[in-house]
Amino acid sequence: MMEGLSLSRAARLAGVTRAELQARIRRGEIATFEGSVSVEDLLRAYPAVTLQDDSALERVERIKRTALPKTDSRDTVLPSAQVLLARLHAMSESLSERMATLSTAEALLDRVEERLGALTQAPLGEQAEQARALADWLRAARQAVTAGTPAEERARLLAKDAFLRIMAANVRLIPSGHDYFVEGSESILDASVRAGLNLNYGCASGNCGACKARLIQGETRRIRDHDYVLSEREKRLGYLLTCSHTAVTDLVIEAAEALSVKDLPQQRIRASLRAIEPLSSDLLTLHIQTPRTQTLRFMSGQRARLTLEDGATRELSIASCPCNGRNLWFFVRRGADDFSASAFGSLRPGQMIEIEGPHGDFVLTEDAPEPAVFVAFGDGIAPIKSLIEHAVSIDLIESFSLYWDNAHPEGHHQERWCRALRDALDNFAFTHARSDDPAELFAMIQADHHDLAPRRFYLAGPLARIEPLTVLLEEAGVAPGHIISEPTPT
Repeated sequence: MMEGLSLSRAARLAGVTRAELQARIRRGEIATFEGSVSVEDLLRAYPAVTLQDDSALERVERIKRTALPKTDSRDTVLPSAQVLLARLHAMSESLSERMATLSTAEALLDRVEERLGALTQAPLGEQAEQARALADWLRAARQAVTAGTPAEERARLLAKDAFLRIMAANVRLIPSGHDYFVEGSESILDASVRAGLNLNYGCASGNCGACKARLIQGETRRIRDHDYVLSEREKRLGYLLTCSHTAVTDLVIEAAEALSVKDLPQQRIRASLRAIEPLSSDLLTLHIQTPRTQTLRFMSGQRARLTLEDGATRELSIASCPCNGRNLWFFVRRGADDFSASAFGSLRPGQMIEIEGPHGDFVLTEDAPEPAVFVAFGDGIAPIKSLIEHAVSIDLIESFSLYWDNAHPEGHHQERWCRALRDALDNFAFTHARSDDPAELFAMIQADHHDLAPRRFYLAGPLARIEPLTVLLEEAGVAPGHIISEPTPT
């Protein structure tokens, strides 16, 4: 019998997002056991599963392609020939074992039913009556199993699962219980970063050993050599470097994760300015790329301090997703400081910029699936953009609503990004405003969401805008712990 499906695999098989699957689980429509979903329950909830039923999954992948920067060309390639052959071999062995187990179980059930039938013929009084009832129950139970999951539907689901297992392997982390997919021949570490998880790592090139983890179950293949030397004891215990191995089969890995901002190390990286994009006479975007061996580890919504070659420095919110820590985006508003003078004057692509961080605790509550409302006042869109992209990456939050109140001359300069999210996700909505009045914005939010209490709110912008909106939300019944804010410069 097929084992329970992880939530990520179940969502892929059904062609829906993890967020939708989680919502149905919370409503009691789908049962789970130890974080897994049974094939029968999945088919009952999604009876029309087909190999082509990938519309929701395609929408999620499209948003990752269009709204998020690409991480590496390896993310979308097919597995290598060696990995593909290894996966096929592992699947054939697993299939043979399952078929043998199923055949044995069916034969055993036939024998049990036959012996119970013979038992009911014996004059054993009450004991015979109990045996007869047991035989009737067994017969009815087997009929129910057969009727509950038509062979054609189950075969279709198994075929789709087999195809997905060839193309991607599922990794489950302990003790957190997080899971994600390793696509193509990417490393276990790269896949975790792309999925928005915070596995420990340092150089990501096999030199430091910070990404060391223990393989509990499954088969891996080394995809690159590494200089870090594992001890013989570590090898016997199953330790490996996640940056240097890919998954051949589904894996269970014991690994350390950064679960709070305190778990992240402070880093100092010399990075290259790739591009400068003027958005108006007073606002520009910086695209900074770190060295391949020094990806910045941060959580969505955090800040970093940038120091230019002339010594000018400023702390800015990171406006991009942690799932691509090499490519960092910042919005720079013109001011009266030295950093503005350089950024809007002599700064050119190719120059080096020192990045120090991360800083701040305005981060996404990752284990909270409740609907989220994101509110940005003016340049507060930078950390809010990072939060939303990360939320899309981990695919857990039930629904997103973005309210952006911006009275600056350049207007809503991320309009294209907002449209891409809306087009790709059924559970995303955005509202643009130019009121600069928290009370007016609150009225818009309340009109869209009559019951505010069960939602989580993320507010970013000038303190003079955040504080009155926070008061209004709390008066409407939102718990203070469900309101997280990030004051930004006026």
